[in-house]
Amino acid sequence: MAKPVSIEVWNPNGKYRVISTKPMPGTRWIRLLTDQDCRVEICTLKKTILSVEDIIALIGDKCDGVIGQLTEDWGDVLFSALRKAGGKAFSNMAVGYNNVDVNAANKYGVAVGNTPGVLTETTAELAASLSLAAARRIVEADEFMRAGLYDGWLPHLFVGNLLKGQTVGVIGAGRIGSAYARMMIEGFKMNLIYYDLYQATRLEKFVTAYGEFLKANGEQPVTWKRAASMEEVLREGDLISLHPILDKTTYHLINKDRLAIMKKEAILINCSRGPVVDEVALVEHLKENPMFRVGLDVFEDEPYMKPGLADMKNAVVVPHIASASKWTREGMATLAALNVLGKIKGYPVWSNANNVEPFLNENSPPPAASPSIVNAKTLGLTASKL
Repeated sequence: MAKPVSIEVWNPNGKYRVISTKPMPGTRWIRLLTDQDCRVEICTLKKTILSVEDIIALIGDKCDGVIGQLTEDWGDVLFSALRKAGGKAFSNMAVGYNNVDVNAANKYGVAVGNTPGVLTETTAELAASLSLAAARRIVEADEFMRAGLYDGWLPHLFVGNLLKGQTVGVIGAGRIGSAYARMMIEGFKMNLIYYDLYQATRLEKFVTAYGEFLKANGEQPVTWKRAASMEEVLREGDLISLHPILDKTTYHLINKDRLAIMKKEAILINCSRGPVVDEVALVEHLKENPMFRVGLDVFEDEPYMKPGLADMKNAVVVPHIASASKWTREGMATLAALNVLGKIKGYPVWSNANNVEPFLNENSPPPAASPSIVNAKTLGLTASKL
């Protein structure tokens, strides 16, 4: 028998019981649930990652829906427990759902929600921040100052890379990849080379128009190029940012052989998924190429880094904070809550999961719809006509 898990309860007499496996930013998500007659129970266990047993104890005998986190293992055991308790709704507070066995959810008729559309600019900004930090060796310099080692200006002290006029390479030019590219092009007048299975027409038009603007003002125009292969991007890019999905074709997309074809002073950024990069190969490459730099927000075996990575001065590493702006994290909590609420109330599924502004406007009630259900088609859920 699982031990009871400590919780915080809102609206104790609510008709529907909704569990959140973690406290989440903001309070609007709580209010939206309690206003619709939900009893909200928030796990307050001082534990970073809940076990399957912990979550089963939270679900208990009656549970209408759960809001969970990407660190949790949502498979057959948990979906079976949720369905047994009468629940038909689960939502990750994340755009990704690699931690979710969607087939198991389908088996038990549980709708699986996620939170796209709210992370684009925030994630792109973090990728841009890592790009600058790596290029200008900000973390190294900060540690140097704090250690009391600075005793005056020197010509060679923390010399880094100038981004202006260099080539930014983007692998995966979807919403986030394109937003990042625009930041680096418009902000630093970088040229673009990108690889994607689909043509990024809007991004290409933006770069063309910006290049014409610069030329009209007497400046060197920026250019774009759609690469025929990822290897072409890796060879030509001075700064390369990874924005692919994670599947069997992108696992260890960056490996020993592909690192070897990159420029010796290139910068590699990953804010997508950890397993896209072979971390063991990366550590060896960083050791052998001290002017090669990397900025990582995600890791192959989170929360752990491969041995040696933490010792690399030419690596900037941060703890999966790409979505960690106040607006985005509160928005993610809101969308996750509304995914669960929508299924409980029998609402249809929003027709465009990337158009989330109507759900985030605090001055008006959200649409009567679930913002994003990834298995809606399989479960035969109705699409919203709103």
